[in-house]
Amino acid sequence: MTSAPIIANQVGGHAGLLSHLEDSDGSLLTKFALAKEVAFYEAVASDDALEPLRPFVPQFYGTLKLEGQVDTAGDRFIVLEDLTYRFDRPNVLDIKLGTVLHDLDAPPEKRARMEQVARATTSRETGVRLTGFQVFDLAAGKPLAVTKEYGKSLVPADLPRGIARFFPLATSTGLSASALMPPEPPHTVASLGTTTGTGLPADILLPILQNLREDVEALRERVAQVHVRMRSASLLVIYEADWERAREGLRLLEEAVQKCEQEQDDNEDEDEEDEDEEEQRTPIPYTVKLIDFAHTTVVPGQGPDESVLKGLDTFMTLLDGRIEEVQKQL
Repeated sequence: MTSAPIIANQVGGHAGLLSHLEDSDGSLLTKFALAKEVAFYEAVASDDALEPLRPFVPQFYGTLKLEGQVDTAGDRFIVLEDLTYRFDRPNVLDIKLGTVLHDLDAPPEKRARMEQVARATTSRETGVRLTGFQVFDLAAGKPLAVTKEYGKSLVPADLPRGIARFFPLATSTGLSASALMPPEPPHTVASLGTTTGTGLPADILLPILQNLREDVEALRERVAQVHVRMRSASLLVIYEADWERAREGLRLLEEAVQKCEQEQDDNEDEDEEDEDEEEQRTPIPYTVKLIDFAHTTVVPGQGPDESVLKGLDTFMTLLDGRIEEVQKQL
């Protein structure tokens, strides 16, 4: 089995680890995974104790061996859904979760190094770090990327500004409201937040933020039910930058919610396969998933990961702040 070129929308992690699966329709990707990450994906799929996480973990399709690769102890390529596949113009944010970044079995040298990283960034105090993100510039027809150096440069008080830059608001003139913010350090993309091509209108951005906030709260409740330690895991947030596709995605989401509340279809199982095929490229306004489990360990009987819960609490607070800002523009 061979893999296709590296995907274009990777904003966090180590560059080059993700690629689309050759001969697929673009909906699947391959990722090199250490044995611990492989084991975690397999456990989520099969272990009832981890069932609460399933809606918030990328769909796992198994493992494969690429041509020319030498077998290592448990390290394999895993096949996952490409979370950007259903978006035309994806805005993508990778948030490193947790106040503790080192693995449970990390050697003393790495433990000390990762503790220093946590203290030197927003991780230790808030449980989140903006690892990297991209915001699509519709006028230029390409994404504007912000690297991990930006997130590492922030202090906790800067996080609301960082979130606003990922969720820019288009005004009636098309100018992103982020353009009114103070300039960022030179390692950021100069045009981010100052281009007329970024941002959604308030009537689209607000329901995306509100629905996303509800999903993150639901995720937090589920993480509180499982006994794991997710060290250096990330929260991946994606939303649609194309105005009309985002608007249509919100409409379909509302229809789906109403259908779920009002209907019970006895023939649902019979139609499931056809519905899955139809839904593969139907617009969705946003998605949020947990990713990057190379240092995740299941710890039965030891309770939830308070470090990650703190990060999710922080992100919900940041979303609350951005929701309030956007509401003022309506």
